[in-house]
Amino acid sequence: MQGELEAALRRITREERCTRAAGRTDAGVHAVGQVVSFETERDVPLLGLHKGLCSLTPPDLSILRAEEAPPGFDARRSALGKHYLYRFLDAICPSATRHRFTHWVARPLDADAMARAATHLVGRHDFHAFQASDDPRQDSVRTVSRVEVTRRGDEVVCSVYGDGFLKNMVRIMMGTLMLVGLGKKTPDWVAEVRDIADRKLAGPTAPARGLCLVEVFYPDPAP
Repeated sequence: MQGELEAALRRITREERCTRAAGRTDAGVHAVGQVVSFETERDVPLLGLHKGLCSLTPPDLSILRAEEAPPGFDARRSALGKHYLYRFLDAICPSATRHRFTHWVARPLDADAMARAATHLVGRHDFHAFQASDDPRQDSVRTVSRVEVTRRGDEVVCSVYGDGFLKNMVRIMMGTLMLVGLGKKTPDWVAEVRDIADRKLAGPTAPARGLCLVEVFYPDPAP
């Protein structure tokens, strides 16, 4: 999507500019609250920029609004935190209308057990056990401020809030909670995985399609 957005910006501004997204998303992950920043020397009215981007980008890329950011703003470096949402569908059959946005699990999930397990993921911890093996970052300490697990009909919905996330971190967390929901592991097992900090002990990486970046948080005034 970055390529399509930058191509549209080139047509509008006649400049070669790079965009900066609040965070990278794996192929198949959705985003309803992604924030992208860029600089331009052209005096383009915001309304014209917004309409132009809407007309020049593909239908699966929505430009919700265009605003002038404060000096020094960087969509990634200025972010204080993010909110991700993951949706499990544990119905008898997969959904034809929701298969792109949910991870179907053929067996019922125990949402209460998953919620108890999720409490062990809250706080400032070394999340190396939930880090993709090919993530080059050495510092795997992050702060997760909240993890909410709720049952919504035939879906188990997990909301994760934190100051930053490692590669595949949320998806591995979800795969780990899924094992608890299926009764294969106890809620306290998640704390053991967290403290031992070994990726091999955590659950599988949950499929990308169930994950969505909901919101990125910035200092006031927000962009």
